[in-house]
Amino acid sequence: MRITAAQRIQNEGRIRAAMDRLLRGEIPPGGNCDVKTLARAAGVDRAAFYGDRPYAHLRTEFEQRLQQSQREGHAPDPKAAQIERLRAEVDKLKTSLAQANTTIEQLTDFRTQALARLAAQHEEILRLRGAADPKANVVNLPAARQHQIIGPC
Repeated sequence: MRITAAQRIQNEGRIRAAMDRLLRGEIPPGGNCDVKTLARAAGVDRAAFYGDRPYAHLRTEFEQRLQQSQREGHAPDPKAAQIERLRAEVDKLKTSLAQANTTIEQLTDFRTQALARLAAQHEEILRLRGAADPKANVVNLPAARQHQIIGPC
């Protein structure tokens, strides 16, 4: 069914009005800032926006204005902006987690090495105590005693 020139002008006016609303961020529930939602908001068949159909130039205009708005830092679709923000946050958290894992591995290795050194030093102390010449002027100290801590008087 063909439409008259007056109907086409009227449709283009509705499409442009819907385009302006979408680009301002007035996204209807369940919609996005896309051609499908534009067609639905204007009450026009979506197929009319493709190929050599009558409103293909309006789809191109809408997509260019949307890209320009995004380049300027404006996100008319809050869901898309939220998705991008969350993706960036996920990437940041993944990087942070990788750095934390690397630090944990390094600290675990350091702990293992420190314990091995302490054990070796303890063994060396025990060996030296056992090898002390009884005729030498060396006095073995008594074992450390546990003292009870008494509070202030």
